[in-house]
Amino acid sequence: MHCQCETPDLGAGASRRGFLGTALGAALFTALGAAAPMAYAAETALPDNRIGGKAALARLMHGNARYAAGHSRKRDYAIGRAARVRGQKPYAAILGCADSRVAPELVFDQGLGDLFVVRVAGNVADDDAIASMEYAVKFLDVPLVMVLGHSNCGAVASTLKVLQDKAVLPGHLPGLVDAIIPAAQAAMRRGGPNLLEEAIEQNVIETTARLATAAPILAPMHASGAVTMVGGLYDLASGKVALV
Repeated sequence: MHCQCETPDLGAGASRRGFLGTALGAALFTALGAAAPMAYAAETALPDNRIGGKAALARLMHGNARYAAGHSRKRDYAIGRAARVRGQKPYAAILGCADSRVAPELVFDQGLGDLFVVRVAGNVADDDAIASMEYAVKFLDVPLVMVLGHSNCGAVASTLKVLQDKAVLPGHLPGLVDAIIPAAQAAMRRGGPNLLEEAIEQNVIETTARLATAAPILAPMHASGAVTMVGGLYDLASGKVALV
């Protein structure tokens, strides 16, 4: 029995293009679709994050130096994906500001799974942020906690407006400002030349102190040296982080 179907005549040029397209697709499938999963599947172990607070801080700061110098590492984020499905072992936890210009993974030139990040405007340590840090150190064995503030912080600037100009903020913003007021008042009492930047730094210092004294988990772990706690300030202009 003979098939009566006819193949439409697309012309010699179209036939050659179709053949070349098929061959190219097959080659790409072989190179990307077959070889890559085998390479990724070979990496199954998560990195050990039990490196101590001093080494963790050094790793963070070296990463920031690369970022600030424009030498951030190129990464293939697909590598290690299978391992990350099974768990996480971040070596540092960061309480940072929600500001869109301050992304810790970029600022410290780190990969997926390296940092446990909590972000809230003004990098304030409310109950949820403290609980998140507790989870990081208690259950993920994170050896380093950093509070990361940044220059020109809008949350701190708004707090100063409330104190100096009696500004009235809408919605839930007053509750956020209340957490920053003590640091802003301390900066105002000192009367330095740059009130905003001094209030930002004081807010980092006070937030770090609150985490370091938070019972029942963070305080004893910090006191014993099991967890290192530091404050940092990110400069938007230079890209550098300075410890405070």
